[in-house]
Amino acid sequence: GSTTSRRWRHPPRRQRSSPPVPIPFSCGNGTSSSSTPLCRRPRGGMPPPAASPSPAAPERPVQPPPPSCPDYFRHIHSDLEPWREKGISREAVERGQPNAAFRLTVVSGRAYVETYHRVFQTRDLFTQWGIAQLLARYPGRVPDLDLMFNCEDMPELRAADYPDTSAAPPLFRYCKDGTSVEVLFPDWSFWGWPEVNIRPWGPLMKEIAKENARLPWPDREPYAFWKGNRGVSEARRDLFRCSNDSAAGKDWNARLFALDWGVANRNGFKGSNLAEQCRYRYKIYVQGRSWSVSEKYILACDSPMLAIDTPFEDFFSRGLVAGRHYWPVDPKDKCRAVKFAVDWGNAHPALAQRMGKEGSGFAREEMSMDYVYDYMLHVLTQYAALLRYKPTVPENAVELCPESMACSAQGRDREFMMESREMYVAGYEPCTLPPPFTAEEEREMAAREEDVRRKVVKMKGRAQ
Repeated sequence: GSTTSRRWRHPPRRQRSSPPVPIPFSCGNGTSSSSTPLCRRPRGGMPPPAASPSPAAPERPVQPPPPSCPDYFRHIHSDLEPWREKGISREAVERGQPNAAFRLTVVSGRAYVETYHRVFQTRDLFTQWGIAQLLARYPGRVPDLDLMFNCEDMPELRAADYPDTSAAPPLFRYCKDGTSVEVLFPDWSFWGWPEVNIRPWGPLMKEIAKENARLPWPDREPYAFWKGNRGVSEARRDLFRCSNDSAAGKDWNARLFALDWGVANRNGFKGSNLAEQCRYRYKIYVQGRSWSVSEKYILACDSPMLAIDTPFEDFFSRGLVAGRHYWPVDPKDKCRAVKFAVDWGNAHPALAQRMGKEGSGFAREEMSMDYVYDYMLHVLTQYAALLRYKPTVPENAVELCPESMACSAQGRDREFMMESREMYVAGYEPCTLPPPFTAEEEREMAAREEDVRRKVVKMKGRAQ
């Protein structure tokens, strides 16, 4: 087995070293001029400066060192490897503009955004909201930086187009595959997806945990469940070949439901409560156009995730281990593979439940919002260290802060912003970034993944 997959274990929750410091937030009380930008107005509730400690003041208790970050953080080094030797120039960053939706610049702890084009729904808005929360949560910790951000589904910068990969523009985005050279960052849905009524990840996780406790695994429907928009990819349309066909006497143990986005949109997606979808013993993950934000919700259900293999990955999926966190499904034989996985799990309930718990434990612990923010901080800090110039605020950029975004927001946008707003400054150090993977560790992980898939195919063959 992989030593890297075994080394990280859920650490005890980090303790604050002092009383929590509230993060001020105000949309104004009429005392400031309406022409004063919200990000520049005085913030009520700012704690007074701490008095200098007297010689007799008791010393603060020594805090234990911060935990090591989960192993998927180690891929930060891999993402940035193309620029490790030569660094990143302003010209290199600006070469990424044709592929970018916006440019993010941080100078002296303040964030600025220059927008280049509109994106689908509110992906950019909630990504920027997350960045504003990071700066509030870790004040003074985000270094000066300058980057281009792409909000689309498909990877765009191919390594094959850059024989010298250091010549590729460093582009931040949500997903990549093995042929692309880009830097991964958490997607917008961690702070909410208003258009489809998906709550921010923190409160939604608690909701899913309650549903898990309400309906234990043995009491769930003994089938594999998937529900979503089948029209976005051939992989999803092809999945529906595995639908139950009682007339033909075929039952692949899959219960598949196509979501009509037109109807759902008119209904405000009120019938799409993700927490209530943990009613089946198995959950299927299938890619969208590329990756799908649904993966974390599927993992969180305490039900084994039957993941149809895909070349696309996001920042955390690189930490998932086949056979431990999920059951791999061969896309070329998905119907028989899903049927066998369900039959096997129902015949081995203790092992199936253990896999479900491993997956939901990963979602709950290793993907907690504490670690999402730590990942953001580390990838931005590592990236900023490679810049070979001093970032300056672009002429057309506007300042970004929680007030400038939330005070003018309405409806679900504002509701989800308030639900995902960081209330207190982090009173502890971020987790410690582990070193890059060694070549030996990478070989070991690849061999382990291949071994698991080979065993699954072998077991399926014996069962037929």
